[in-house]
Amino acid sequence: MNSIIELTNIDKTFLTDEVETLALSNIELTINKGEFVSITGPSGCGKSTLLSLLGLLDTASSGQFILNAQNTEDLSKNDRAKIRNKEIGFIFQSFNLISDLDVYENVELPLTYRNDLSASEIKQRVTDSLTRVDMGHRNKHFPSQLSGGQQQRVAIARALAGSPSILLADEPTGNLDSKNAQMVMDLLHELHKEGATICMVTHDQHNADSASRRISLFDGRIVEDTNLTNQAA
Repeated sequence: MNSIIELTNIDKTFLTDEVETLALSNIELTINKGEFVSITGPSGCGKSTLLSLLGLLDTASSGQFILNAQNTEDLSKNDRAKIRNKEIGFIFQSFNLISDLDVYENVELPLTYRNDLSASEIKQRVTDSLTRVDMGHRNKHFPSQLSGGQQQRVAIARALAGSPSILLADEPTGNLDSKNAQMVMDLLHELHKEGATICMVTHDQHNADSASRRISLFDGRIVEDTNLTNQAA
């Protein structure tokens, strides 16, 4: 299988008020193309820290992180930002839409920082991704005019528009009611069936168990790594 992510002996330590906190310890993890991986565990166990490392939003204290066959250890801030924008799609619990941009502009914005896409390619990608999440008819609406579920679908469209290697979802249903939460999970499963690689942090056990693979963290360590392919919904 083609691995997208390879973590080897990853540690992450935070220093606050001269106190060291080990957030991640000896993480060994490979994520292959086409997997839907859920990351679960109690609050404070390192889930969000791990997702931040995977998304190049933070760096490990030690160990090796290879993304798409590229060692990320010695990348400059600028290079990390470029790779993040091209290779990684983010879906956040709080949607992170910009309130004074309409739906189309929110999806378009990350693409405008890429110099490998023409204006017509950007337009096509925005249109296609909004159509994919059934939000094309709302492209001139602003986030405040949308329900939570609709905002999350726009956020997913924004993540998809860049054609990333992997989608990172941090509690994607955390701010949604059960109906909208199910709608978002159904969409993620459709994307997975179409070949998307997804890594999702979740507190919801049902959502965690619906992935193709479940990783459990406890005190910064991986304590379970289970293939759920035969059980997946």
